[in-house]
Amino acid sequence: MKRFGVLLAVAALSFALPVAAQTPPPAAAVPGPAATPADYILLTVIMRHDQTMNLDEINRIQAEQGFWGKFPPEGIQVESWYIAMGLGYIVTLRVPPARLREVNRAVEQGAWKAFRTEFYPTYDAKKIAETLREQATKK
Repeated sequence: MKRFGVLLAVAALSFALPVAAQTPPPAAAVPGPAATPADYILLTVIMRHDQTMNLDEINRIQAEQGFWGKFPPEGIQVESWYIAMGLGYIVTLRVPPARLREVNRAVEQGAWKAFRTEFYPTYDAKKIAETLREQATKK
């Protein structure tokens, strides 16, 4: 569990580093269009279970607060939704920037009390990583 906390701390610190510290690969190495179009952002929401409660208690709070009817808001696309054992939900959403406040309100109204929440702007670098890996293994 401590190892996961350290990984999360490292990930959080990476968002605080200056952009210049993240040297992008040469343009020729980046396949296809930009990883995130201008019409949406990827937002990863971590909802940590309150471990002072059991699952039945968490489910009851979710029902009382209307969690499943509020989150995600209508029209917000879910990119992925994972349950990490011992942690809770890790959800990545595709959010138009103008609707970011709406997503935040849905979490505040539906998830608080049952979960502690964290938000991370995210981008898809899978193809970039695959290309760099392929280039590195060819040498």
